[in-house]
Amino acid sequence: MTVQRPAAGPATAHRAGTRYPTDEGLLARVLMPYKDNCAYLRSAVVTDDAGRVAARCAFAIPESCYINDTGHLNSAEANICYNQMMYYLVAKSVQEGLLTEFASWTMDDFWRHQLPDILIGRFTVTFRQPVDPRAFSGELEFRDVRRRATSGGSSFLYADTAFRYRDADAGRCDGEATLAFVNVP
Repeated sequence: MTVQRPAAGPATAHRAGTRYPTDEGLLARVLMPYKDNCAYLRSAVVTDDAGRVAARCAFAIPESCYINDTGHLNSAEANICYNQMMYYLVAKSVQEGLLTEFASWTMDDFWRHQLPDILIGRFTVTFRQPVDPRAFSGELEFRDVRRRATSGGSSFLYADTAFRYRDADAGRCDGEATLAFVNVP
């Protein structure tokens, strides 16, 4: 894992094992771009454990935003939930100074980049057992975040992430996603 923490700055003020409960105001703002019937993320607790930044989330999908009830979480909604969980985790990381790669970002930078400049380059999900969409949990972890350069010389942030969803009845799916943060400071 190459996630690095700064030698000085906001992130050094946080001890390993720090837990950040759901910030309701931040959550509401992160979900603002979503239509009301598509805001599935209910809570998100972010942890910073020796540079391992992750989120534990609660979701509820009372009714699909695009299809008749399938009775289980499907890949489209797994992706929507991933987006919401990831946006919150990045916003909280910026707010609290949790990752070196976001150390120069302000919250205004995050809001400006949230939709146009955070791209999913690869997204895979494997369903092990059907997940009840009405109440389930999710976890997201940044495994690797680093700056890269394009062949044209511009730079972007590259992030490997892992996520999982579970329900109370052994429903389970796991996945990985690769992100590119383009046009960033």
